[in-house]
Amino acid sequence: MPSAPPQPVQLACPSCGTRFRALVYTIVDGGEQPELKAALLTGQLNVAVCPSCGLASLLSAPLIYHDAGKQLFLVHVPQELNSQPQEIDRFIGDASAFMLRALPSDAPRGYLLAPRRFLTLQSLIEAIYEADGVSAEDLRRQNRYVEILTELVNQVNDDAQFSAAVQRYNAELTPEFFATLDAFINATNDAQAQMRAMLIKVREKLQAHVARAAALAAAEEVKAAIERLRAARDEELPAAVQELRPLIDYGFFELWTEQIEAAEAAGDTATAQMLTARRARILELVEEIDRAAQELFERGSALIDAVLATPDPVAALRERATEVDEGLLTVISASIAAARHAGSPELVDQLERLAATAQEIIESRLSPEDRFINELLAPETTAEATRLLRKHVTKITPELARRMNERADEEEKRGNQAVAGRLRQLAREASALLF
Repeated sequence: MPSAPPQPVQLACPSCGTRFRALVYTIVDGGEQPELKAALLTGQLNVAVCPSCGLASLLSAPLIYHDAGKQLFLVHVPQELNSQPQEIDRFIGDASAFMLRALPSDAPRGYLLAPRRFLTLQSLIEAIYEADGVSAEDLRRQNRYVEILTELVNQVNDDAQFSAAVQRYNAELTPEFFATLDAFINATNDAQAQMRAMLIKVREKLQAHVARAAALAAAEEVKAAIERLRAARDEELPAAVQELRPLIDYGFFELWTEQIEAAEAAGDTATAQMLTARRARILELVEEIDRAAQELFERGSALIDAVLATPDPVAALRERATEVDEGLLTVISASIAAARHAGSPELVDQLERLAATAQEIIESRLSPEDRFINELLAPETTAEATRLLRKHVTKITPELARRMNERADEEEKRGNQAVAGRLRQLAREASALLF
């Protein structure tokens, strides 16, 4: 259908009093005007931005949303306009006549005779989302993102208030939030250039905040690793270095050396000597770990190349089952990522089948208890794991509970506290079900 043009209106900024013109849309066709639909759903339709102070304000205006494909005819007239019933009926009647003229002769028309009226703009937006199959949970999250963005846009030019808001919402600045922000930016049209500029500014300032937070978190993580390795007993050091290897880099050794120099400057020779000896030992352990990792990768790569060269790689891998271990799965995973990056879908498919086969081989070596524990760890939530445990009460034995606690100990040594905690909870629940 032909688009209904926006109407120009004269406004006075409620903050600074500046007078300016803005455009107001009263009809949006979701099927024919996806850019306007996106602006409506992201809270950017009929938003006026003061050219002087940058305040963004939602304009109160009647709105009709139409989508012939979904047979939607939705109406919202803000109560604050105090429109008379006959005025609203005339507005709806004119819009309905406009749409009837634009529809093909064979298109359904009955829905235009029964418009759905909404007291709030938000309830109208929810109806659009519902027609698009968006869940209530997704909608609540989207609404929350809109609330946060609205506040950030209005405070983007005040560094102190913006920083305070970012601190309040820090936990909610997830990748999904940034994806929503990008969608808002992409939904702006040429008439919303100022709003687009403000959203881009919000994104830039948020990205800088996230980068600073990540750098601080990384620095704190390295400091914690240094303190742990300083305090570790000699016999604990190899396992601790193995766990913390991703954090041990040039910057790590720089900070360690600074501590040695600080001890020397303070005249604490004993501490300086201890730290120097431990730094040398850590370096030895790191070199051993890296050599072992390189050898593992080379062995895994050689095995993968060998089985891929055969007519039936899966059968060839099964014949060499004694060489299959968790390390091979790591190598296959890296190879899959490289094949995807290189744009080799056939190789990706072959490698994924090898990964599944390797996993089957590894699982076949496990005890019944370990296999069941792996099943219990697969669900995303503890509640789901508990339901699975209670569903298979015949598998619950004293040996299962004991093995859960053993694996919790193993995970704690690796630093996987979340997995260890989940295993201990499952062990308690299994023990309770034994009696």
